[in-house]
Amino acid sequence: MQQLVTGIQQVGIGVTNIDEAWPWYRKFFGTDIPVFDDEAEATLMTPYTGGNVHSRRALLALNLSGGGGFEIWQFKSRQPKKCDFDIQLGDFGINAVKIKCKDVQKTYHQFKNLGNKTLSELHELPNGELTFWTKDPYHNLFQIVKGNSWFKKGSHFTGGVCGAMIGVSDIDAVLPLYTIALGFEEVIYDKTGTFTDLDDNQKFRRVLVRKKQKDIGAFSRLFGHIDIELIQSIDRKPRKIYDDRFWGDPGFIHLCFDVTDMGSLQEKCEELGYPFTIDSASSFDMGEAAGQFSYIEDPDGTLIEFVEAHKLPIFEKWGWFINLKKRNHNKPLPNWMLKTMSFKRVK
Repeated sequence: MQQLVTGIQQVGIGVTNIDEAWPWYRKFFGTDIPVFDDEAEATLMTPYTGGNVHSRRALLALNLSGGGGFEIWQFKSRQPKKCDFDIQLGDFGINAVKIKCKDVQKTYHQFKNLGNKTLSELHELPNGELTFWTKDPYHNLFQIVKGNSWFKKGSHFTGGVCGAMIGVSDIDAVLPLYTIALGFEEVIYDKTGTFTDLDDNQKFRRVLVRKKQKDIGAFSRLFGHIDIELIQSIDRKPRKIYDDRFWGDPGFIHLCFDVTDMGSLQEKCEELGYPFTIDSASSFDMGEAAGQFSYIEDPDGTLIEFVEAHKLPIFEKWGWFINLKKRNHNKPLPNWMLKTMSFKRVK
């Protein structure tokens, strides 16, 4: 099967102040490599910003140990609107972001030593592995899990993003998007009931699907495996997390996959009833980086982004960029080349 999706490139996180948010993410998740820091108008996103063009600042930061990054996103032309209700698991949208580590118990104590006051207890997942939960200063929920794919030995105790928990109304309806179009081959668990790791008496159905890391795609070794957990509330009627709010408002605004062939992916998505709602159509400049991007919506309106990278900065102050359009899209970049991004590290 053609590998169209090679990893999670990033999760978009809407914040009110990037300069305040990024140090927290560096401290706890090691996302200290800036890929770009760009201010511009989001001209193509008007379907999700009230029909008006808004200006924004966006900063993409990675953890070179492995995993996807954070696109930390801030409106510059309007006051962001926070969610006016307490988000519960099963609400429609991205409920939590999964962060990988090598040792969950050790990482738990490292978080405690750093003064994190939002930690849950250690719990077992439905497959028996350990996990714990934490929140950032903006009440976004993160789940720490054991990761099985790593790129570079790093000093930080976590890697980057390895997945997400997404609230849906009907798991069976949305599952083909991941298994057929996006190529998730393995079902890790499919359980219905109450769960101790959720610290909740509510009943859910939970399905975790995994896409293993393969050496296909420029950044596949860096991004590693992907875990998507779909969660469906059985006992209550969930709410849409971004109801009456804009893309870019505080919270998890989108989940972004790195892709190798946008045209083929578009065909697969359309066959399943997921047309592109946004399509940059050609290369789109993000300051130091460039690529083609598109969006689809899942049946509950959660935004899924796809990016086919065209240009990557290595030593931009010396004018060294990688032109990915001139390479075989399925061929991984040499490890040494990706590791040179460590020279951009921000402490």
